[in-house]
Amino acid sequence: MIHKNQQICHSRESGSPDAVNLMKIKILLIFLFVVLPAVVCADNSRMQAEIDHLMNYIRNSSCSFVRNGEAYGQEEALQHIARKYEYFKAEIDSAEKFIELCASKSIISGTPYHINCPGKPPVESRQWLLEELERFRAERR
Repeated sequence: MIHKNQQICHSRESGSPDAVNLMKIKILLIFLFVVLPAVVCADNSRMQAEIDHLMNYIRNSSCSFVRNGEAYGQEEALQHIARKYEYFKAEIDSAEKFIELCASKSIISGTPYHINCPGKPPVESRQWLLEELERFRAERR
């Protein structure tokens, strides 16, 4: 006659199907609660560092930011972009998405923003910021 305690001990032996399934569940839980959040956190901090860099790039440039035909200085441009960033923050999962939603075109008119830098032809802000993002990433490698 086998007692319940003997059955429980037997099912916990390393080779039993129950023990294997339990181990798989433990590994999955460790991945979900330890590894995955760490990866997401690292991606978020990298994305935030890239966004911060782009904002500083605008701040430290000598360029004007043209939206809907009117030129703005760096601080006015940053305030506008920061407001859009706060509005779209939940939808932003990359620096590219930040550029797309916050710094490339008017939401209302759809008109692209432009950057006017001294001694250079105007360029769309999307292109200007994507080029800087690419340079920044290459520098960090």
